[in-house]
Amino acid sequence: MTDRRDFIRKSLMGVTGLAIGGAGFSARSYRSIIGSNDRINVAVIGIRGRGMAHIDAWCSLGKSHHVRVKTLCDTDEQFFTTRSKMVADKTGEQPQTEWDMHKVLEDKGIDIVSFATPNHWHALGTIWACQAGKHVYVEKPAMHDIWEGRKMIEAARKYDRRVQVGFQNRSIGEVIKAIKFLHDGGIGKVYMARGLCIKPRDSFGIASDSTPPQGFHYDRWLGPAPYRPYNEKHCHYNWHWFWDTGNGDTGNQGPHQFDLARWGLNKNEHPSSIYSNGGIYGWAPGECAQQTPDTQTTVIKYTDGTMLEFETRGGPSNGESGLNARVGNVFYGTDGYLELNGSTWKAYHKRETKPFAGSNEPDGTKQAPESLTGNSEPSHWLNFLDAVIAGKNDMLHCDIREGFYSSALPLLANISYRLGRQLRVTAPDTNAEKIINDPEATAMLTREYRSPYIVPNEV
Repeated sequence: MTDRRDFIRKSLMGVTGLAIGGAGFSARSYRSIIGSNDRINVAVIGIRGRGMAHIDAWCSLGKSHHVRVKTLCDTDEQFFTTRSKMVADKTGEQPQTEWDMHKVLEDKGIDIVSFATPNHWHALGTIWACQAGKHVYVEKPAMHDIWEGRKMIEAARKYDRRVQVGFQNRSIGEVIKAIKFLHDGGIGKVYMARGLCIKPRDSFGIASDSTPPQGFHYDRWLGPAPYRPYNEKHCHYNWHWFWDTGNGDTGNQGPHQFDLARWGLNKNEHPSSIYSNGGIYGWAPGECAQQTPDTQTTVIKYTDGTMLEFETRGGPSNGESGLNARVGNVFYGTDGYLELNGSTWKAYHKRETKPFAGSNEPDGTKQAPESLTGNSEPSHWLNFLDAVIAGKNDMLHCDIREGFYSSALPLLANISYRLGRQLRVTAPDTNAEKIINDPEATAMLTREYRSPYIVPNEV
């Protein structure tokens, strides 16, 4: 099929052999190559919380890279006015609004779909988008359940679409340097990584079931999840803390640090075993409707003995490491250790107390200028855009396969937590994940999908 997307890509590759984006491809040359009237049209699906960062990032690429936020989509129409104004104020153009994802995907003029929906919609939305010929940027975790993540990979490959997962750390310059330092043997052989998710959260209370507010298309919002009556405490943002729609903080903030830990350990496979335990300690039963734990400890081991520890704390807590990290990572090697907090890192040799390497300055006191989101440096979105234009998966900083393996870690941790036992995972090179001698756990790698929102066996 030849369409405008293919024309832009083929024109780009035919006219120039230049590298794109971060390798020195200027905005002026970019505009001259794609043509003054050709724009890359983006639809943002899910515009409430994280969706605003998507809108901001894509708007910031408008003038330099001919990106246009054409459509905003959300099952709750109450956000259309404010988010449309946000786009208009930033770009001078009024976007279309639509609550029905199907109509967005049917629009032949849309090139990219940017998903900031609840987790339970990530897989099916991505698969539908690939089938419709769209490239996809999807938030973390890549999927709500492990089996459907495999289907996302299959869809991306079958329809030759670029799918980037929103692990933005992979596009931060100082983080890239820190990981390269580890892989180059900066602290010797890395034998353990520790991820931290320390985010105090208050109880959001309880409420009785009620009627969805006008303009909120609740059945579509539920999508693949089992039906349950509308309850305001189960929806906007609170969906994170219910198993049918979210994955708790271990699967909310946690995936970023699981990803960094796995990346630093240089493990491109599933672990051999995983055990996770914890509970809810921030309030008494009946004070909050939350199902997922607010305190959770996970221990992971790979076939060569390499370990990954992960700590989730939802109550008041100290930070850890010399950087006082609350959302960060520590890596341990035979010759020392490395602390990573945002884009600041320090490496220590053996038992020395002064860092010998780090971000910008040897003492690691200066923070790199990159930010995760916003106009200053939307680097992860820009990397995705470069790969879309070039038509190359290997340019992506976090292709769907990479995002799948990192997202699987917190999902496996949650299965272990819910069952109260250690899991042993099938051989790491398999494409059909199973839990060894545990059919109950294996069944939890997928879910029962609610018709018609079914992730298909054949994508």
